[in-house]
Amino acid sequence: MKRKVSAREKLALTTPDLVLLSLLAERPMHGYQANAELERREIRDWAGISRPQVYYSLEKLARAGMIRSLEMGEPASGPERSSFETTAQGRTALADALEREEWTTQRDRPPFLTWVALSWQARPGVFQKQIQRRQNFLEQELVREKEVLRSILEEVGHPYHEAVWMVSLVIEQFKTELGWLERVAREMKKRGRAKHPDYASPEPQ
Repeated sequence: MKRKVSAREKLALTTPDLVLLSLLAERPMHGYQANAELERREIRDWAGISRPQVYYSLEKLARAGMIRSLEMGEPASGPERSSFETTAQGRTALADALEREEWTTQRDRPPFLTWVALSWQARPGVFQKQIQRRQNFLEQELVREKEVLRSILEEVGHPYHEAVWMVSLVIEQFKTELGWLERVAREMKKRGRAKHPDYASPEPQ
């Protein structure tokens, strides 16, 4: 006998959905305001959300009863102009989603790490050039993140806030990678192939 699937189980909440539920739990906003606030918070540095996804999530969450329009009497004018707030059902769904283990047990797959794995096939001189490009990029990003941290501290007024911790982590990661890149730059002349390669055995015929 098949188990009956509840409506909540059928509705898979995506990252944009969860971000919108959290944002609208702070205060009501319409679509344009939500997009502007997410841009101000440098959303694309910590979550992959596009402007169209914001409007799609607003419509989806409204249909599911997880957010509600504050307009009374007049028909809803769409997510661009209708102001929404998170409902009790939406706050419960968000809290449930934040308890999932997958948030804490996944690893990133940075494109640069993939490039390092494949870089032995690059043309002569490319390895050194790309390492320098990565260093330049991280140094620029480090300056930007330090400025972001300064503005967050000014807005929040204390260092014990999730935004402060997030940006501080990014800064420490950039510093760590820059130190690693300096070591690679010093050692690249000694680069060589594996001396004792061990390949997977083919499956028996």
